[in-house]
Amino acid sequence: MALPRLRTVVLVSGVALLTRRALKRRIARSPLWPLPALPEPISGHSKRRATSVRRLLITRRSEVADGVVQLRLEGAGLPRWEPGAHLDLVLPSGLVRQYSLCGDPEDTGAYTVAARLMEDGRGGSREVHEQLREGLEIEVRGPRNRFPLAEARAYVFVVGGIGITPVWPMLRSLAASGADWRLLYGGRSRGSMPFLAEIERLGADGDRVTVVAQDEAGHPDVAAALGGLAPGTAVYCCGPEPLMDAVAAALPEGLPLHLERFSAATEGAAGPGSGAFEVELRRSGRTVPVAAGQSVLAAVRTAAPHVAYSCEQGFCGTCQQRVLEGEIDHRDDLLTDDERGDSMLICVSRCRGGRLVLDL
Repeated sequence: MALPRLRTVVLVSGVALLTRRALKRRIARSPLWPLPALPEPISGHSKRRATSVRRLLITRRSEVADGVVQLRLEGAGLPRWEPGAHLDLVLPSGLVRQYSLCGDPEDTGAYTVAARLMEDGRGGSREVHEQLREGLEIEVRGPRNRFPLAEARAYVFVVGGIGITPVWPMLRSLAASGADWRLLYGGRSRGSMPFLAEIERLGADGDRVTVVAQDEAGHPDVAAALGGLAPGTAVYCCGPEPLMDAVAAALPEGLPLHLERFSAATEGAAGPGSGAFEVELRRSGRTVPVAAGQSVLAAVRTAAPHVAYSCEQGFCGTCQQRVLEGEIDHRDDLLTDDERGDSMLICVSRCRGGRLVLDL
């Protein structure tokens, strides 16, 4: 009995080996059978950001300034994050909005975000204020970081209003490490400025913090704050577009400027407007036309409705896709030169020729 059983084992093993080899050859000959024989897709995310999706419980909701609510979102074993990171919140309506993490990066049991009610916004902040309550579960994606704290000899932060949210963890980290830092913090009024009391206490030693409330002292003097900076100083700015423009204009030559945008630049991102072209979705084997007045995102979602997006203005990065072929007409405010080589934000960027191939 032993000999027939041995023959059976050998025969089965041989058939399995031959089948594996045949499958490898078949996939190599036809990259769309049964799944594309391409590298692991990175579409929709860059190498620097996490893409985990999870549901978290809102356990605390508090008002930390006039018109600003803070949410504590709890879950088990959450990934650690670095100052400057943000979360995507999938709101009850399906809208996806980004909010900077402003809690403790070492707290693996909860994430903390804050949102200001924007009366002239696109509805996301109003939904956060009116519908997100304690006891509600919400889907989140991330964390992701496109505003990291770089190593530098010294740091100067220029912040306006809700722009303090990504900077607040940076300040705590720098203060704990003994680094050299200063902050110019402006807002409509002291009551509208989140975390103001805590920040003033943090910077009490050495007059590191300058607070300018518009209803008391007008606009902050950006040029004075950036004058005479030593070489090697990193300048960070987050806030309204006019503040960012003022910082860029006053920045001493040779110093790095790090910006975090909550809206598209007044000049830069452009919507649809060039000629028509077509986009091949390599992994799905479909090709979709993109009309002259249509975004790549809108066209792609007719064939792949699962594709993630949020701002539709080229500054959040949610819709970033890998480009396999074609010349890209970049119209975003976000991607680095390295990322522009093989990826695009499909909500605003387009094709310089007649065809693009995406890793979708």
